[in-house]
Amino acid sequence: MEKTFYVYILASRRNGTLYIGVTSDLIKRIWEHKKKLTEGFTEKYEVDKLVYYEQFRDAECAIGREKRLKKYNRKWKLDLIEKSNPDWKDLYEKLITGFPDQVGE
Repeated sequence: MEKTFYVYILASRRNGTLYIGVTSDLIKRIWEHKKKLTEGFTEKYEVDKLVYYEQFRDAECAIGREKRLKKYNRKWKLDLIEKSNPDWKDLYEKLITGFPDQVGE
């Protein structure tokens, strides 16, 4: 079975605090953020809404994309989210029901 990797962006609210991460289990990782199971940035700033993600077949590509996204300025990141999720909907619900509205690269 081929593994899939994801780069994701969480937000506290529309135009709020952003967090960028990478994982091989997107549903589990977002659930952990939502349940605040890991101490740190996302727990402290209540950043738990999945507003953007991209899918990759290769871990190195996903990690490289995560690093590039983190270097881009805030406006670029907001534009990226707005392009595919203009209403800043939390994509987690559709993800767990099997009807994601977005799959990136």
